[in-house]
Amino acid sequence: MKKNKIALQILAFGLIAFTFIACDEDYATLESDVINNDIATNFDILSEKHNIITYTKALNPNDKPVQTNGLGLSTLGLYDDVYGRTTASFVTQLSASSYDPDFGDGTIIDSVVVTIPFFSTSTGFDDDGNVTYEVDSILPKDDTYKSIKLRIFENNYFIRDFDPFGDVNESQAYYSNKTGSSAAESLSAALEGEELILIPDFQTSYGNGATNNEISITDDVYVLEEADDEDDEDTDPQVTERIAPGIRVKLDPTFWQNKIIDKEGDAVLSNQNNFLNYFKGLYFKAEAINNEGSFLILDASSSNANITIYYKKLTSATDDGTDTDTSSYVLNFGPNRINFYDNNFTTPIDSGEPTTGDSKIYLKGGEGSIAGIKLFNGEDLDDAPELNTFENFKNEFVVTDEDGKFVSSKRLVNEANLVFYVDRNQLDMANEVSDNEPNRLYLYDMDNKTPLIDYFLDATNTSLPSFSKFSHLGILERDESNDDKGVKYKLRITEHINNLLVRDSTNVELGLAVSLSVNLENSTLGLTQKKVQNSNDFTVPIGSILTPRGTILHGNSSEDETKRVYLEIYYTEPN
Repeated sequence: MKKNKIALQILAFGLIAFTFIACDEDYATLESDVINNDIATNFDILSEKHNIITYTKALNPNDKPVQTNGLGLSTLGLYDDVYGRTTASFVTQLSASSYDPDFGDGTIIDSVVVTIPFFSTSTGFDDDGNVTYEVDSILPKDDTYKSIKLRIFENNYFIRDFDPFGDVNESQAYYSNKTGSSAAESLSAALEGEELILIPDFQTSYGNGATNNEISITDDVYVLEEADDEDDEDTDPQVTERIAPGIRVKLDPTFWQNKIIDKEGDAVLSNQNNFLNYFKGLYFKAEAINNEGSFLILDASSSNANITIYYKKLTSATDDGTDTDTSSYVLNFGPNRINFYDNNFTTPIDSGEPTTGDSKIYLKGGEGSIAGIKLFNGEDLDDAPELNTFENFKNEFVVTDEDGKFVSSKRLVNEANLVFYVDRNQLDMANEVSDNEPNRLYLYDMDNKTPLIDYFLDATNTSLPSFSKFSHLGILERDESNDDKGVKYKLRITEHINNLLVRDSTNVELGLAVSLSVNLENSTLGLTQKKVQNSNDFTVPIGSILTPRGTILHGNSSEDETKRVYLEIYYTEPN
């Protein structure tokens, strides 16, 4: 009995070990998950390449700006790459933490503080046991970041919820070039109302000063301390709060005294609608310092992103004087926010040729460009002129009935990949640094504005955007021996191809775009595509709008034939 038990344990262990080996082989080789030539003689493992058509679809501020409201995140700062410079700014409405406030008697503002946290990750503890951080979503990624100049204005343009020129209850769209329903409706003149004064050298023990409106970008926390007790010289001020890294600047209180405190009891502070009509929001504008800067991706919807008015009010009169109490009034960002982009491109982006395709594919986030992809449209069919390319491909893989419906398979598709090579010559001539190259591209159904079926079936890490969906949307392959410069992207579309063959899906045009985070494109989370002004034929993924990164890829008619984009298919075929 004991021997049988031991034998069973050995057998179980062997099966588990074999399973891990098989999984490792599956990851390493393409043929491991199908019947291959080494273990069966009745099947052949084959592969073939198919030409496809790829072309650039450009956005531009003159006739095709992209919709930039309702993105969730806000962008601010400057970014330089192979295409030139992009400068980002944003406008936001403000909503009060409470309406019809009672500020009290003898109210005097102590300070007004603007706080917008950076995306950051806690990295450990310092010698005193305090949490340390590493900032994220600031470009270009570096050990130190270039400062930006920040100017804040009162916005005088009323941001609408609904489009008065659209269908009933159609949401208002605002665009990257500071226009509304049409290019004729410009927001520019109204955005820069009264400029708010930033108080210089605002900091406690640590943090960023605001001298000359300069915003330093660091991993440092803000350490807030209680007021210094002048009567006790031996006691150090006590730390009251430690705030994670971000933008934290102090504003001159005069504007806020007139705009908010003095309006106590007025109808403009009685409810949100009145307040939004009265105070239309703030415009955050970034400028370069010594012709340099950084690009910040900010979560302005965070509860920690706000404007806080700290004030003192009278509480009672005593023989010794008058007692005061301290309080605060918070204005949160939102509900509506709009990002704007100002591009100074040294490498212009023009739309390509959708019929024959392009030699180069220009991809650029923000108000840049995406690409269109047509599968099975680039092959020579002189030997079968009565068939279009897709029908010819389908007939090689499946048997169909008179109505074109699937009956049986001639070949089994094991894996299908789109392979895009980076145009190193173009990037190297522009001295593009490898850190600027986007790690991720997003492939999607352009006709239906949704991810492909492979996106939903890819269960790889979904908590870390850099490593999510990497089986389908392969991470940029880099050359470690050449400063980690990009080589190629491989995007797996096996199930999309099987849908075309077996499930009679439509051979739709695909879209390709750079992506800030492929997790943003999950259509189950809500609307993930935004409009393009004056265009009904395509939209742009949110992840592409939010990132300034760009790259140049070889197209289907590249002069370097070895680097032309192609579709590779691995399949099993009976002998």
